[in-house]
Amino acid sequence: MAEAVVELLERAARREVPLEELRALRLAVQAVPPAALRARLSDDHLGALFALLSVNDREQVSACVSILERLLQALDPVYVIQNLREELQKGLFHPDDSVKILTISQVGRIVENSDAVTEILNSPELLRQIINCIGGEKIAVAKEAIKSLSRIAQTQDGLEALFVSSLLSDLKNVMATNDVVRYRVYELIVDISSVSADSLNYCANSGLISELIGELTGDDVLVRATCIEMVTSLAHTPHGRQYLAQQGVIDKISNIIVGAESDPFSGFYLPGFVKFFGNLAIVDSPQQICERYPVFMEKVFEMAESHDPTMIGVAVDTLGILGSNVEGKQVLQKTRSRFQNLLSRIGHQAKNAPTELRLRCLDAISSLLYLPPEQQTEDLLRMTESWFTSLSSQPLELFRSISTQPFPDLHCGALRVFTAIANQPWAQKLMLDSPGFVEYIVDRSVEPDKASKDAKYELVKALVNSKTIAEIFGNQYYLRLRAYLREGPYYVKAVSTTAVEGAE
Repeated sequence: MAEAVVELLERAARREVPLEELRALRLAVQAVPPAALRARLSDDHLGALFALLSVNDREQVSACVSILERLLQALDPVYVIQNLREELQKGLFHPDDSVKILTISQVGRIVENSDAVTEILNSPELLRQIINCIGGEKIAVAKEAIKSLSRIAQTQDGLEALFVSSLLSDLKNVMATNDVVRYRVYELIVDISSVSADSLNYCANSGLISELIGELTGDDVLVRATCIEMVTSLAHTPHGRQYLAQQGVIDKISNIIVGAESDPFSGFYLPGFVKFFGNLAIVDSPQQICERYPVFMEKVFEMAESHDPTMIGVAVDTLGILGSNVEGKQVLQKTRSRFQNLLSRIGHQAKNAPTELRLRCLDAISSLLYLPPEQQTEDLLRMTESWFTSLSSQPLELFRSISTQPFPDLHCGALRVFTAIANQPWAQKLMLDSPGFVEYIVDRSVEPDKASKDAKYELVKALVNSKTIAEIFGNQYYLRLRAYLREGPYYVKAVSTTAVEGAE
């Protein structure tokens, strides 16, 4: 096979390969191991394939791109940049986006190699053109450029090249293309800033983070909605949070939420601002965030109590995030009856709302009710039990009825609620006392698809792994659950048939 590939490559070098043979070559190179390709390739072969990209024939270009993808992957990145620099440069100017993506992805590969990255950093024209690709019409090209530039910025030299040279001007120039491209550059800056405090300093000194924050706190409500997502990403790292706090950004976001009361357009950006605080609470300290920014909790409750499905959805998601750890659960518990009443509304939505909101409610309920075994104190178990009973007059039956509906997503969502409470003794007693419930758990015939079988299996696993299950369920049911677990999620019981003489 390798011989046939080389023969076709030799012909390509002489420009003697018709389109049919290029198609054959595309299939052939996929079948040859990289080591065999590496041993037989020459500069002429690769140069010829790059030269074949210059024709105005989409099918030929597509075939050559596929072949080059395979061949270049087989080569050492140092070899690629040292011997094909000019071809890569031309590829970035190619009118076909697939050629640009091929070239940029190769640059991304090269910069991951410590020996090859200096070659890229010594090619400012190549980097300049990758920056310009952020402004391309096709999002796929722009995303590949952002990915490669993020990789370049993983090293000190890469940061210097991007932010302490003329390339910074190129980055700012491409931002001026339009709003969409400007946000792409912000996305790149946030990606780079998230790597380390050092990376963040370079980005901050460039002035681009200040511009992003300026837009976040400006008057354009649509711009705010876009920028808050990027600032939320920045807040996922400790150094990012520290920077935002030092710059007073978190306080500004809190003040904007306060002012949203009188802003008729707050619906555009408020969900993003609330999500920001929800994420901040879970990566930092729910108690500290909720105490320092009480407007956040107040706004979440207001949104959950509203009649706007969009606002309810965001509030429910945020409560699920906030209540995913014990500290967050305790913060919610301190609101007493207000949260208990809210749980009743969430239970109602889980049963009656449009499907998407029902799913979000089920996920939030699972998150709120789950307690790891090591945190199951008497107080916390009493709390989750009271929350469960606040969801509905008959909460177990509510989720059981949802789990029997012919919608896989809802079915799995309800099973996840049962799984969340399965290791808590009060829930095990409720399950045992509910007629037919244990039989339903071990009945494999009610799970119509793979996702449902997997969800049921997780429920069984959570029950079997609980320390109290054998005592509460009794030996008979416990052994049936153990058998289910041992047999796996997809077990099918063999049905024996008896042959009858003379039967068809």
